[in-house]
Amino acid sequence: MSDTATSEHSEPEADEAVEHHDDEGHAHPSDWAYVKIAVVLAAITALEVFTYFESVVDWGVALVPSLIFMMVVKFYLVATWFMHLRFDSKLFGRMFTAGLILAVGVYLVTLTVFEFWV
Repeated sequence: MSDTATSEHSEPEADEAVEHHDDEGHAHPSDWAYVKIAVVLAAITALEVFTYFESVVDWGVALVPSLIFMMVVKFYLVATWFMHLRFDSKLFGRMFTAGLILAVGVYLVTLTVFEFWV
């Protein structure tokens, strides 16, 4: 009777599951990869700030679409690299993409309602 109780509490399947999980783990990028992404994000942010100086360059109608494009690129880089969506399930990536599309759509509708494009 004690043999049965001992075998029930040892849970060898749980140990195997942990070992199996470690084998499926992904290799994290090097620190240098994160530094390169951070430099790209800083450059895009600097370009976004540069758009506010109308005396240097007159962006005209291209201002808002260019800012939206830079926003989408930065969102993609942060979500895939720093939030590790690149290594997670595709479902999480789709959820973030759907949220991004919804946010940009709401922003464009709001700009249209307030007659920004006229």
